[in-house]
Amino acid sequence: MEHINREDHQKLYMQLYEIMKKKIEAGEWAVGSQIPTEDEICKMFNVSRATVRTAILELVRQGYLKRQQGKGTFIFRNVISEGLSMLTNFSESLFDEGIHSSISVLARTVMMPVDDLADKLDITQDKHIIYIKRLRMIGNEPILLQESYVPYNICPLLLEDDLERSSLLDLFEKKYGIRITRIINHLDVAYLNADESRLFGLEEDSAALLMTQLFYSGDTVFMYMRSVKRPDRFQISIELERKAI
Repeated sequence: MEHINREDHQKLYMQLYEIMKKKIEAGEWAVGSQIPTEDEICKMFNVSRATVRTAILELVRQGYLKRQQGKGTFIFRNVISEGLSMLTNFSESLFDEGIHSSISVLARTVMMPVDDLADKLDITQDKHIIYIKRLRMIGNEPILLQESYVPYNICPLLLEDDLERSSLLDLFEKKYGIRITRIINHLDVAYLNADESRLFGLEEDSAALLMTQLFYSGDTVFMYMRSVKRPDRFQISIELERKAI
């Protein structure tokens, strides 16, 4: 087992982050398995609980771990092979070219963080969040439900914008000067709740495609987006490119 080097100039939490990250990438901690408790990790590496929590938070931010309320922290994903990355110009429409969609804004408000939103957005529990709920339609058919969460201090005027005709990503970059440097995408299967099934006209607990995205500007998370797509219409394609060496 690797050890923390207290004579190293690197901060303890970053050393712990690297050790835990290597365990995940090497498959020593399998995807879907629960990691040791904070107390167990403290004893394993002789570090404080604050160091462990900071390292875990960074692993959550990077998409290696996922916290489940009341259950614990789990290995969240398979790591993409080194040298491959998501394109940062990932289309916000999520559909092939030539398919035109319209947007209805179902909700826009300011709220306090609930569940693990504070962790996802790397803010404290007392900070306000802008919440935007939009439904994408192709013709009269509801296809995609998107919920966006933005720390209020990053873009307090966002709620005043035309959110039916404007791309959120365009607003951030072109109007507010927030440059998108990285997007972390996760795909999973979700089961529609009562509200989602009503919007899509499907039975409750129907399977659907879930995409969660973290949008970064530098090291700052400026938006978390949750998108639920009905399973029976249209495909989503994700393109990968190899980084130049």
